Amino acid sequence: MNTIRELSPLDRLLSDAQRALDTVFGAPYAARPNPAADTAQIELDDSERRHAAGLMRINHVGEVCAQALYCGQAAVARDAATREHLLEAAQEETDHLAWCAQRLNELDSRPSLLNPLWYAGSYAIGALAGLRGDGWNLGFVVETEHQVEAHIDEHLESLPEADARSRAILRTMKEDEARHAANAEAAGARLLPPPVPSLMAAASKLMKAVAYRL
Repeated sequence: MNTIRELSPLDRLLSDAQRALDTVFGAPYAARPNPAADTAQIELDDSERRHAAGLMRINHVGEVCAQALYCGQAAVARDAATREHLLEAAQEETDHLAWCAQRLNELDSRPSLLNPLWYAGSYAIGALAGLRGDGWNLGFVVETEHQVEAHIDEHLESLPEADARSRAILRTMKEDEARHAANAEAAGARLLPPPVPSLMAAASKLMKAVAYRL
């Protein structure tokens, strides 16, 4: 009978290091088709293009942070089912990362120059959250996804009217984030106590302000 070998701590460390390099410096591969594939490319003026690129750079950074958060949380998860839940969500976030990178390229723009910093900080936060226990670990997922949903709603309102391609990507991302939150709640997520959600929102606001330009 074939058995699945449990990864050693060293194996997990090496796997996490490879994922970090792939996320920050590699070309992520999407397992699902790009939601904007069948949406016409409409020419934007320079101002619209820069604004759309700034918003999609924020979303790209959000996906870099999501990869790091989930991997940091999975690294210290006590329950195998919780770890698997986190890694499955991270895989869907890889799709988002790839779609945002593709859209940035279409907009003649680039990812954030600070992605290594965003990744390292988010991995540390994820690991610290996970050390509190799996209930808090999943609660962190729920709060993170709800905040991501909120900022996607803001971006859907703020995008240039003609930018249907970015809008198609963000709508699919929002659906996925809502599902991740619902799955985490069903798996036993605990409600995060104040002031944790407020601190998370403040950190997100700072990230968005910086990533829009850098």
